[in-house]
Amino acid sequence: MENQDKDYVRIFDTTLRDGEQCPGAAMSENEKLEIAHLLAKMKVDIIEAGFPVSSPVQFQAVERISREVDGPVIAGLARAMQGDIESAAKALKSARKKRIHTFIASSPIHMKHKLGKKPDEVLKMAIEAVKIARDFVEDVEFSPEDGTRSEWEFLREICEAVIEAGATTINVPDTVGYTTPEKYGELFSFLKNNVRGADGIIFSAHCHNDLGLATANSLSAVKNGARQVECTINGIGERAGNTAMEEVAMALRTRKDFFSIATRIDTTLIARASHLVKTITGMVVQPNKAIVGSNAFAHESGIHQDGVIKNRETYEIMTPQSIGLESNRMILGRHSGRAGFKDRIIRMGYNPGQEELESAYTRFLEIADKKKEIFDEDIAALFADENRKSKTDRFLLTYFHISTGSTTVPSATIKLKVDDVQIEESSTGDGPVDAVFKAIAKAAHISPELSKLVISPVTEGQDALAEASVTLSHKGKLVVGKASSTDILEATALSFVNALNRL
Repeated sequence: MENQDKDYVRIFDTTLRDGEQCPGAAMSENEKLEIAHLLAKMKVDIIEAGFPVSSPVQFQAVERISREVDGPVIAGLARAMQGDIESAAKALKSARKKRIHTFIASSPIHMKHKLGKKPDEVLKMAIEAVKIARDFVEDVEFSPEDGTRSEWEFLREICEAVIEAGATTINVPDTVGYTTPEKYGELFSFLKNNVRGADGIIFSAHCHNDLGLATANSLSAVKNGARQVECTINGIGERAGNTAMEEVAMALRTRKDFFSIATRIDTTLIARASHLVKTITGMVVQPNKAIVGSNAFAHESGIHQDGVIKNRETYEIMTPQSIGLESNRMILGRHSGRAGFKDRIIRMGYNPGQEELESAYTRFLEIADKKKEIFDEDIAALFADENRKSKTDRFLLTYFHISTGSTTVPSATIKLKVDDVQIEESSTGDGPVDAVFKAIAKAAHISPELSKLVISPVTEGQDALAEASVTLSHKGKLVVGKASSTDILEATALSFVNALNRL
């Protein structure tokens, strides 16, 4: 267990658990592992890898992350039930540092309508859950769900009880995004000053963004003694999302004069992590999103541009470099050689093997032939595409032709390599995307249902890369496919094939 005397804010990243609960954000086992490795590289303190008992995929992902990811504490979520806790313990068995995070609702509305239990019954279940968890691990976190709508005296009582039972971290979640910064800060101050044993444990903040206050609430908790913040990359999560990790890390770094405390996060990997999560989940980051939005370091106003040219600090309180961006753009093109390309990607944080480098460079040249300039975001999208490729992929799109217009029926002809056999098919559709999807499905002999299609630009300009994310459902299985290209129709077609390979 960590030394709790060190005064810094621990980052508990729940992108792989709470973040994944966002509709459409389900991740495969390999995708979870890829994100977990980058979180470890960012020096995240705790990774909540999943909810093991909820499904075999969740269990396998937590088990694999526990086995393959070094550095952070690996946590598994469990309800205050013996079966949940045992499942979490089994999944975490290989982790060098492990934590069981158990919870039970504590607000009057949840206890009455969701649990159908009285406060004394909930208190007993909380104590028993922590004791069972301590039989498996030394590091146990307890959360009174819907803590901000709970009665403060009951919170004090349940916190004291679970500390005595062996809890090492107590998280007070704003489960429904109801509280305000002032009240949330007061709650942490109350618990720190009135809970017996509070000095020996870590208090944690976990906020949802229903009122747009998640980051402000979390920072207020830090100001009042919380030393752990639970958050997600890009703020993804249920409903309006969770506290955004990049906002907390950069707020504490930028305003250390006010908070007098910081995290241990390597902030230069924030931009890369944001892009990876966006690519894997297919959830677009709004341009004006704090820290990682495409406009976060952009200046269009003449007054602003003049000020920044004279002194960056007139309108920028952070540098692009502080989150891993060299600048707003990078100038690489078709005449750039391997050496320049390799130097650039290494400075961006990638460390490819020779085979991966050659494949990426070939793809880079293809893009450079279609674009005047290649930006950092294009390179990140390129590597995301390379990572999605698999030698075991069954389907490979080798050719497509689409015909469409205002007075013609959209049609598509494609050639799909299926198990090393080239199959050509044609189809019409309601539009060019529908036509190419139907043609590919005919060649693959699979008829999935299209649940969602998202197309977003990677960079700006007429020659920008487009990133497509398609969600397919088939026989109860939901998968997400992604791809990028300067051609929107090619990006959508390739994302459809990527999804079929996942099926």
